[in-house]
Amino acid sequence: MGMPSVNISFTEKAVQSVQRSDRGIVAMILKDAVPEQNPVTVFNTTDIPSKLTAENKYQIALALMGYVKAPRKIIVYVLPEDAPDYNEALNYLETERFDYLVIPSVETDGMTSAIVSWIKTQRQNDKKCKAVLPNTKADTEGIVNVTTEEFLVGETVYTAEQYCARIAGLIAGTPLTISCTYAPLNELTDCTRLTRAQMDAAVDAGEFIVFNDGEKVKVGRGVNSLTTTTAEKGNQFKKIKIVEAMDMIFDDIKKTAEDSYLGKFANNYDNKCLLISAIGGYFEQLTLDGIISQYSIGIDIAAQKALLKSIGEDVENMSDDEIKTADTQDKVFLNATVKILDAIEEINLPITI
Repeated sequence: MGMPSVNISFTEKAVQSVQRSDRGIVAMILKDAVPEQNPVTVFNTTDIPSKLTAENKYQIALALMGYVKAPRKIIVYVLPEDAPDYNEALNYLETERFDYLVIPSVETDGMTSAIVSWIKTQRQNDKKCKAVLPNTKADTEGIVNVTTEEFLVGETVYTAEQYCARIAGLIAGTPLTISCTYAPLNELTDCTRLTRAQMDAAVDAGEFIVFNDGEKVKVGRGVNSLTTTTAEKGNQFKKIKIVEAMDMIFDDIKKTAEDSYLGKFANNYDNKCLLISAIGGYFEQLTLDGIISQYSIGIDIAAQKALLKSIGEDVENMSDDEIKTADTQDKVFLNATVKILDAIEEINLPITI
């Protein structure tokens, strides 16, 4: 029979969820002298292990810079410098809650493809984590592909690989009510210069870039690496903000259902209504928070009808109300629609004089 599960389908027109979660956790894998306590949880710069190299300390500090706020925390897993792969750290992170993974040496170690595969597997297994990687055309909403070649801090030049930690922290520090589009990186004095046509092409190719607007360096558009759309994954799935809201809703309903509902209530119609009410209350709060604009939630009559038919019930002679209130064994079928609010990213203002 396997473990009880909450099967949640995420499309642009169907979402199911329940209690608001804390977001903004970055996981970082470093290669260095392994500290006595490993992994290390970092909330601010005073938590950075003193024995790490200056370069690795800087990577953690970059992630802590955030955007509107700093990341909630950074989980730093340190591997020996001669570690042949990241499996030890990935096995730990598979059981740890985080939002964005970053590995400052991932391109140098030739491990970008392995991380893409790992993230895809985690997301398929209902762990909605993501990764920020350099120069990686992954074509998935779970990977942010940073492709700007050079990031300048004064006279010091950093590569995309070396600056992914900063981008991961920036995204993690972005509230769900806005996007990271045009977010300023005030520490940068310059970056690789691109023409408008080159920037448009990069964004269309699922590349996360920064640009110099003549006064400051800022993020282009907050997009992930997804470029191939389908009926279930349309253009909305290309937006970091939208995917983050989807993942939050998924995580919230899954965790709440597992903690508060699975195995704890008789599966009758009244208790299904209690669950629907809880989900509706959650959606209403998201509406007040400016994360979604509209929603609906109720029992999925078509799915219940299919189940009842499979167990021999005469569904053709049952009314919708009878199907809705029927015994569905240990299964609950709900149907929800949610409209997630995007951020203002384009302004059209014709002016007549």
